[in-house]
Amino acid sequence: MNTEFFLARRLVSNSKANFSWTFVVIAVNAIALGTAIMFIAIAILTGFKNEIREKVVGFSGHIQITRFSENSNFEPQPIERNQPFCRKFSASKDIRHFQVFATKAGIIKTRDQIQGVVLKGVGSDFDWSFFKNRMAAGTVPRFNDTIRSDEVILSRKLADLLNLKLHDDLRMYFISGNSNLGRKFRIAGIYDTGLEEFDKLYVIGSIYHIQKLNNWSPGQVGGFEVFLNNFNDMDRMGPEIYHQVGFSLDASTLRMIYPQIFDWLGLQDINVMIILILIVLVSATTIISTLLILILERTSMIGLLKALGMRNRGIRKMFLYHAFYIISWGMIWGNAIAWVLCLIQKKYGLVKLSEESYYVSVVPVNIDLLNIILLNTGTLVVCYLIFFIPLFVIARITPVKAIRFS
Repeated sequence: MNTEFFLARRLVSNSKANFSWTFVVIAVNAIALGTAIMFIAIAILTGFKNEIREKVVGFSGHIQITRFSENSNFEPQPIERNQPFCRKFSASKDIRHFQVFATKAGIIKTRDQIQGVVLKGVGSDFDWSFFKNRMAAGTVPRFNDTIRSDEVILSRKLADLLNLKLHDDLRMYFISGNSNLGRKFRIAGIYDTGLEEFDKLYVIGSIYHIQKLNNWSPGQVGGFEVFLNNFNDMDRMGPEIYHQVGFSLDASTLRMIYPQIFDWLGLQDINVMIILILIVLVSATTIISTLLILILERTSMIGLLKALGMRNRGIRKMFLYHAFYIISWGMIWGNAIAWVLCLIQKKYGLVKLSEESYYVSVVPVNIDLLNIILLNTGTLVVCYLIFFIPLFVIARITPVKAIRFS
């Protein structure tokens, strides 16, 4: 049997009657609390980032293909719908879906309100899954590439701002050349994503109207939206798609189109990293203090073991086993508490947020197994390294003095 492990077990079983047991309990609770907070912080951060990314992707796709333009605006130059790369995209295992779109800036006018918006035209290949899950009223329309449809959907934010209701008529005005053109639509549905920047901007309708307003042929569109299977592949697939679409077209990733959103999300990583560092420092202080107390309380035993021939390395190993017991129980309880709290929040959404400030109505959580494994592994490694700091005290304990003053 491993001698150090046997002695460590005896220390654990006998420590309940000693003064140091109170500090062991405090250390276990501190590690449990720190682990739970780190677990929850990472779950909320990844959940928040995933939620925002999903919403932005739902409006624009992971990558947009348009004609080169000196300015970024909502009046793109037309491109042909039938492109050589369409067949390659359909066969790509990295691409989940791609669809055509076109945009045109316009103005909604009611009796007492006026609001600038963008009409986003889509075709029969449009993926409505994102909006279906976020419809506040009505249903998503069905568009046919050859039949005109006057149905549109707009956000609840716009509907409240303009005092519009489901099935109301909606009048929009556009500039085409030197003329002002008006179109009348019918509100088929009202969606709510929580992204105010997008909700106040987009009205979704048939691409047929934009083709007519711009005098395009039925085979011309404003661009393509590419949806990937994995968001993390976006930076890799962006340059690949750019080289596949040819010299006359441009491929822009979401990170390039909306840099301010992704810069803001990047700041959240820094905030969580600061929280993790502070928690680790607090936990480390508690662990060092507890281990020092354990060593000082067992000074006479350490001296006796040295007198019997045990080396410093073996004694350190014994206390490492004891410390590993403390950290293990703390991490087990911390993970269990955090897991339960995250599952409750994910199912019931008890903690609410201001949607106008955070773009989500409840605190989102994402329990990712890989993140949990990395978090616990990192905690174990850091704690293991920290344990060596108080263990150097063992080398200063001499058998004669330890036994004499015991």
